[in-house]
This record gives sequence, C-alpha cells and structure tokens, in this order.
Amino acid sequence: MSRKNYAIVQKTLELRRAALAANSAELPQMELPRQKVEEVLSGLKDLEVQQASLTAAKQEATKRRKALHDAGLQLLTFVDAGLRQHYGTQSEKLVEFGRQPFRSQPRVRLVGPDGKPLKPSAVSAEPPAPSPAHG
Repeated sequence: MSRKNYAIVQKTLELRRAALAANSAELPQMELPRQKVEEVLSGLKDLEVQQASLTAAKQEATKRRKALHDAGLQLLTFVDAGLRQHYGTQSEKLVEFGRQPFRSQPRVRLVGPDGKPLKPSAVSAEPPAPSPAHG
C-alpha cells in the first residue's frame, strides 16, 4: 500500500463513510467496517485536537523559557559586575566563580641590532618603511 499523508487518508475515509452510510441497505455486510471507519475518524479528530493543544502548550513553554533565559543573562551580568567590583578585575578569586581574571599581555621589548633595548623615543623617530607598489 502506498504511503499517503494524514489529510488525504482522513478525507478519503470521510468519503467512504458517507458512501457506506448512503448505501447501507445494499451493503449490509459492510456495516462492521463502516463502524470501524467511524472509530478511526473519531480517533483521528481527537488526536488532531490533542496535537493542536500540545503545540500551543509547547509554544507557551518556549516563550516562558526565553523569558527566563533573558532574565538569567541579566542576572549573570549583574553578578559578574558585582564580583569584579568586589574582587577587582585581576583577582585570581574570579576563577572560583567561572570568570577569567584580566591578564594583560607582556609588553614587547624592542631590541636593536646590538642586542640592547631600544628607547621609546628612538622607535617613534624612525620613519615607516615604504611598502612595495602593486600593479
């Protein structure tokens, strides 16, 4: 038997039910199958209503979840700011709360060709090297 979607099967069952009911005098042997068609259609309609209700409940739960998520993010921001204010931005105690303390990168020391550190004024006085032209 080929697979048909729910709407097609339901519509076809409704047509068969109506035809069987209209021709019940000619087809007395089909009374039991007609009753089974009634049961299946009734079950399908009940499940449609239940599915719609569950979909609505799922959408409502999703909205509530998003609202709580947003409230949680705001609360995290508030708590993190309070921790940084209390302990400072560089305190290792922040690790206990799942936050990384601020750790600045070590400064790069420029060294001249003779191996001695360059003075900041010597570095800024040098003109930048010209870049090669692309053509």
